[in-house]
Amino acid sequence: MINYIWFFLIIIGIITAVATGNVDAINIAIVDDASDAVMFAIGLTGIMAVWLGLMNIAEKSGLIKSFSRLLTPITSILFPDIPKGHPAMSAIVMNMVTNMFGAGNSATAIGLKAMEEMNSLNRTKKKATNAMCMFLVINMSSVQLVPLTVIKIRADAGSLNPTEIIGTSIVATTVSTIVGILSVKILEKKE
Repeated sequence: MINYIWFFLIIIGIITAVATGNVDAINIAIVDDASDAVMFAIGLTGIMAVWLGLMNIAEKSGLIKSFSRLLTPITSILFPDIPKGHPAMSAIVMNMVTNMFGAGNSATAIGLKAMEEMNSLNRTKKKATNAMCMFLVINMSSVQLVPLTVIKIRADAGSLNPTEIIGTSIVATTVSTIVGILSVKILEKKE
């Protein structure tokens, strides 16, 4: 569906440019914006590579297991259907930690792994479990202690103080995560 919307918006832009005689503006926008997009993607790729590498080291060193044990009281309440010591819990914790440090793009791969592990526990493969729904909400709303991607965007845009967003990000993401968790707990279906 989103592809149709984008296609429709692009066609309207082209038709409008032709109708108003601004075809050169399209060429300039395509060249300039494509260049900016590539530079931005390369910058984000660097951040993603660093975080995925750090998470891999943390997992292999046992740091994630230690952190997982520390979070066990919280994760056992949030994910009661996942057995203790299941690989899904490690992936969930890694995803949460990655998101907390603002590397949401890097958290995507870890989040997919977490969903795959949770799906191995799922009896009805075509229907999401309560744990999957909870994880999705936490992943999407995640508390961010250091929003690296936003800081990078602000720095690239020439902000004098790109880190001033940290305080408001912590408050906003904490509130959104609490509201999300409460909503899922209220709406959970027992099978």
